[in-house]
Amino acid sequence: MTHFNMNLSNHRIRKAIIPAAGFGTRLFPATKAVKKELLPIIDRQGRVKPTILAIVEEAITAGIEEVAIIVQPGDGPLFENFFKTPLPPHHYHKLSPENQAYSQYLQDLGEKITLLIQEVQEGYGHAVFCAKDWVNNEPFLLFLGDHVYLSEIELSCASQLMEVYNRVGKSTVALTVTPGEEIYHCGCVTGNWQDYDDILSLTQVYEKPDLDYARKNLTVEGLTGDRFLTVFGIYALTPTIFDYLEANIRHNFREKGEFQLTTCLEQVRQTEGIYGYPIKGRCFDTGMPDAYYQTFIDFRQG
Repeated sequence: MTHFNMNLSNHRIRKAIIPAAGFGTRLFPATKAVKKELLPIIDRQGRVKPTILAIVEEAITAGIEEVAIIVQPGDGPLFENFFKTPLPPHHYHKLSPENQAYSQYLQDLGEKITLLIQEVQEGYGHAVFCAKDWVNNEPFLLFLGDHVYLSEIELSCASQLMEVYNRVGKSTVALTVTPGEEIYHCGCVTGNWQDYDDILSLTQVYEKPDLDYARKNLTVEGLTGDRFLTVFGIYALTPTIFDYLEANIRHNFREKGEFQLTTCLEQVRQTEGIYGYPIKGRCFDTGMPDAYYQTFIDFRQG
């Protein structure tokens, strides 16, 4: 039987990072006009909102107090305008009372948001590293900037992950089950199940495996028929990850021309250990045309 007895008094997660500095090549030419993180979706209440707002709200549901959004040079004013600039009075007074209240809610939310600049776009790991000083040696939640999340239970997806992190006191990755034909564009993991609560002690983290490699190395007990556990899009990480990101950047260690996160996660796993937790929910990749279209339907319907 596995017991998690770590004293977490100095390990509470207060901060979240959302990299949002990509161009969105798969959504071109729409992304020539609108940043992909600002493209609209419709939530379960029928409210039209930019994708980035849904991700920030997901973080807040888990008790996050401060959010850093990583943006390209020149894009800061776009995000600043949305989260921090009040509507002009002539627009504000046209809103319904409900939307006037929501406008104030956005202003309040903006007080929790810091915009950080990624001067050169050199990969997801590089974007995360841009928040090193802001994180200030604390654990943090990390989100993908073009995924939104829909829980199947009362707890939000981020809250589910936070609960597991608070139990194990180590970096924890949200997971989902993915069929073999789709894992070539996913981060994939394997490991050993703990005695209860569906917590997996990871024994390997591997970026975008082919199916043959996954069949030989990434199977997980209980999953059959070419089904594998892949990264869901939310991470609860200790600041140790920055040591490995910094080393890769200093030594110019790139994969496919960019600084990646997955290799550094594997290094954290080897030194500290990492857990995984299959989330009871769904994630939607708004960075691909067909998936973005499907998000309008499924995310709205809840």
